[in-house]
Amino acid sequence: MTDLATDRHDARQRALTITRVFEAPRALVYKMWTEPHHMKRWWGPRGYATLSAQVDMRLGGFWRVHSRKYDGTEVAEQGVFRQIVEAERLVFTHAWEEDDGRPGHETLVTVTFAGDGDKTIMVFHQAEFLTIETRDGHLQGWGESFDMLKEYLGNA
Repeated sequence: MTDLATDRHDARQRALTITRVFEAPRALVYKMWTEPHHMKRWWGPRGYATLSAQVDMRLGGFWRVHSRKYDGTEVAEQGVFRQIVEAERLVFTHAWEEDDGRPGHETLVTVTFAGDGDKTIMVFHQAEFLTIETRDGHLQGWGESFDMLKEYLGNA
């Protein structure tokens, strides 16, 4: 028999939350997440090249990013939009594609955008990962992506 309190604690450990402050208006930061030509400039860890980004910005709409890793292998990730509140909140599924093109394990991502003027507080939450190791890999990957987003916003 499983202990419900232990299950909840374990689930919290397999979640990821990252908060970043960007020196840019939130409408612009939001566009970085929703317009493919912007996504291609910052999406993915350092050393990845985003080859294509597709976005169908509507509830139930599909998104997909295809990248080449630093070792030359190609990967794709995809998902479906569950909630869209312009310049405030995005909720979407996230899964890496398997070799046959089907989505692998699915997590739920929530990104909120707050702030006024020239600063945006972005809170990124992703859950539930299968393992803590997978969560930690995403922590590194998203962290590097958000570093590149900051750099890109500085030039936008």
